Amino acid sequence: MVLLFAIPALGQQEFLPSSVERGVLLVASPSLDDPNFEQTVLLILEHGNDGTVGLILNRPTNVSLSDVLPDLPVLKRTSHRLFAGGPVGQTQMVLLFHLKEPYPDARRIVDGIYVGTPRILERLIAQPKQTEGFRAFAGFAGWAPGQLDSEMRQGSWGVLPSDTFNIFDKDPATLWLDSLTRLQVPRTISPR
Repeated sequence: MVLLFAIPALGQQEFLPSSVERGVLLVASPSLDDPNFEQTVLLILEHGNDGTVGLILNRPTNVSLSDVLPDLPVLKRTSHRLFAGGPVGQTQMVLLFHLKEPYPDARRIVDGIYVGTPRILERLIAQPKQTEGFRAFAGFAGWAPGQLDSEMRQGSWGVLPSDTFNIFDKDPATLWLDSLTRLQVPRTISPR
């Protein structure tokens, strides 16, 4: 299984290190058994000479966001959950937003997807008709320079464009399997 994931000669850009860039979805190979990343899908927030930073999109926790951000009273009447964004900086919160137009204090990742502050969250939730989504993450995933490229060459990850799914509407429980089916892989590869 790993061998097939690692063969770039099949013309599959989804498995080449050069296909990683800000805004893509990184899909864990079925053979990746690192408990931090097993069966995960990540959104890449930064990728460059200094390394790579991403958020695991499919690990919701049982922690209520209103418990984590008690100073935002608008969260009291919601059922939003905190997501586990990765093994690095787990005491840090990263807020990811789907916005039609940029807000102040928001940094664009790709079209319509931004990272921002709790002030944006408060404004979005306070709107009478919420048309824009968000998720809050504890921690993030990080790779040193060259580390992710090495993992890509080993067949640990596949890459999908960020517009493959609306990540804010997609069920986290099915995101990994749905992502695997979207990758252009030989039919002999299937989830364990």
